[in-house]
Amino acid sequence: MPNTFLEGPYAPVTEETTAHDVPVTGRVPAELNGRYLRIGPNPLGLDDPESYHWFMGDGMVHGVRLRDGRAEWYRNRWVRSRRVAAELGEPWPEGPALDGFDIAPNTNVIGHAGRTFALIEGGFRPYELSHDLGTLGPCDFGGTLKGGYTAHTKKDPATGELHAIAYYFGWEHLQYTVLSTAGLVTRSVEIPVSDSPMVHDLALTEKYVIVYDLPVTFSMPLAASGAALPYAWNDAHPARIGLLPRTGDASDVQWIGIDPCWVFHTMNAYDDGDRIVLDLVKFPSFLRDGRLEGNPPPVLDRWTIDPAAGTVTQETLDDRSQEFPRVDERLTSLPHRYGYTVTSESSPGELVGEGLLKHDYRTGRTDTRLFAAGSAVGEAVFVPSAPGAAEDDGYLMALAHDADRGATDLVIISAQDFTGDPVAVVHLPVRVPPGFHGNWLPDA
Repeated sequence: MPNTFLEGPYAPVTEETTAHDVPVTGRVPAELNGRYLRIGPNPLGLDDPESYHWFMGDGMVHGVRLRDGRAEWYRNRWVRSRRVAAELGEPWPEGPALDGFDIAPNTNVIGHAGRTFALIEGGFRPYELSHDLGTLGPCDFGGTLKGGYTAHTKKDPATGELHAIAYYFGWEHLQYTVLSTAGLVTRSVEIPVSDSPMVHDLALTEKYVIVYDLPVTFSMPLAASGAALPYAWNDAHPARIGLLPRTGDASDVQWIGIDPCWVFHTMNAYDDGDRIVLDLVKFPSFLRDGRLEGNPPPVLDRWTIDPAAGTVTQETLDDRSQEFPRVDERLTSLPHRYGYTVTSESSPGELVGEGLLKHDYRTGRTDTRLFAAGSAVGEAVFVPSAPGAAEDDGYLMALAHDADRGATDLVIISAQDFTGDPVAVVHLPVRVPPGFHGNWLPDA
């Protein structure tokens, strides 16, 4: 039986590519000096294609180096896990894997403490990468990371620290950590939970760390069947969110029950007096019977949390199907005006186009930038035009497939001219399969 996630736009690329002086239409802003990196599954050496699970594919990082108005290089590289290195006939870069579990991270790629890390969750360790995307090996942050890590971190703009929540099927807790600007874990809190829930993301305010404990949990029947991802919707697991004070411990967490739902991604959160505003994308349910197919569409929500009353008021702001929410990350934990998501538009029986949405939370306006159907548009990363620039003064970067070329473009858009012509389009020499997350890593 064919596997959707190995065909068409999802089909893995089979070679690593290096290209210099990548062609550009338009003008790469001279102030953009750094690397745009994106990661996703790109399986290598599959023994059983029918059982392949997209979430578990070997990670490949794609990178574009911008400098002085040029696209200096493009590279794609597999992350060399033990198995990937063996498939490529290379020695494995030794490092501290957890409990013998090792996978090539495929979910996020970030810069921190002058280093580059490829991330995945579920108890696996990050891998450190070189500047030009070579694999340095798995990482436990100098021996300070007790277990695995997460795919999603939140950087505190005031301190530069990274906040994270990790989960692992063998734990009866979640692990909240703070990673210092030197790249060492300086704070760790074990938060007891039942049923080993999957926790993909977190939210951060100036007062609180917000914990999602939702009804997607470890499934022993799926694990016994050999499922690559043994997690599934669990009607018996109550949905709740936890408020951990920034300086508190596990006994200080305030749990508030909510209607069953699933959250992959937070857009942002902030304190609003004695309440908390939490913007996110919500699935009514997810992974029923462990299946990726057939999930109800995700919508854009705003949740208002009242800790004193112990309530969460949920409001759907945009009921169009959308995901991968982003903001200007200088405003993480602070009030934001703008947010960006990925969507698609369809008429009965056909996909009209794929696009990006720009949400203005002050005016309630949403602008749509539509790409051609089949563009496989990725999430939009906001990059300020200067360190002190205003929230909307900067650029959005996203990958989009060009069917005419059979390859992918890095599209650079002015955030203030969201629906206008791109500022620049960098024409990559290869196709980038749909993947997960990307970030801009500016030069130091």
